Amino acid sequence: MPFSHHSHSGQFCHHAKDTLESMVRTAISRGMRVFALTEHMPRDQVEDLYPEEVSAQATNFDLFHTFAAYYDAAILLRGQYQAHIQLLVGFEAEYIRPSSIDIVRDLQPIYKFDFFVGSVHHVNTIPIDFDRATYERALASCGAGDKEEVLFEQYFDHQYEMLTQLRPAVVGHFDLIRLMARDPTREIRSYGDAVWKKVLRNLDFVKSYNGLLEINSASLRKGWETPYPGPDICSAFMSFDGRFTLSDDAHCNEQVGLNYERTLDYMKRLGMTEVHYLERLPMGEMAVDVLDACAVRRMCMEDLENEVFWLS
Repeated sequence: MPFSHHSHSGQFCHHAKDTLESMVRTAISRGMRVFALTEHMPRDQVEDLYPEEVSAQATNFDLFHTFAAYYDAAILLRGQYQAHIQLLVGFEAEYIRPSSIDIVRDLQPIYKFDFFVGSVHHVNTIPIDFDRATYERALASCGAGDKEEVLFEQYFDHQYEMLTQLRPAVVGHFDLIRLMARDPTREIRSYGDAVWKKVLRNLDFVKSYNGLLEINSASLRKGWETPYPGPDICSAFMSFDGRFTLSDDAHCNEQVGLNYERTLDYMKRLGMTEVHYLERLPMGEMAVDVLDACAVRRMCMEDLENEVFWLS
């Protein structure tokens, strides 16, 4: 596809590779129209540091310093490459606990971001997508034995809190909770009515403020047969007349646009006829359809398939 709304670089993220500029240059070489820079927001609790950050002897203060350096670098790159690609400068917001909301709100007056991706990677402050052992710890923290549906309920409740408090323009990997589940291919609705009602509640809220649900190709490189979210969630959001966008969630040059061909096939199988993307408002434009500081553009599937990206 000609755009991605979610990416990370090894320059500013310990579990990624390659520099921010090299990823921008890769996106240009692939014929992308829009590429979003969305490094992770900083975390303020020592227990929230990931093993690779601990190994690098990073502190929470370092995360805030790195975030500031990322913003400065991204703004410079946006100007440097504006004749070749539209770079959106944003970040990925992560809900870990209620105070995470305050961090996001504190960051917004300091930096002039175009938008942010709203994501959940934790349940009860424990990561649910790091590895299977950590996922099992999160499950145990719910106090329901082996009943994964309780973990799923809490995940979607955390997601709802993030959505209602922050209203992110782009909702990241909506069903990430399935990644380390005992059966990642299992449909969300099969976890019971209580879980499915929370899914529908969250989707309905995203629709209420016209947020974009990302079709995220990263799950394909992690062994899934489909992008995030799965077909049951996509179909439900389509029934709400919800809007989708596209992301590769790249963490290195090789992942920019990776598996987009399979993603396009997935969208067509689901019967999607259009996709949306964000674009910075040109000087003086008063767009009706705006999320954060960006206009929301629509592209029909036929035009999407004719993009130069597919020739790269």
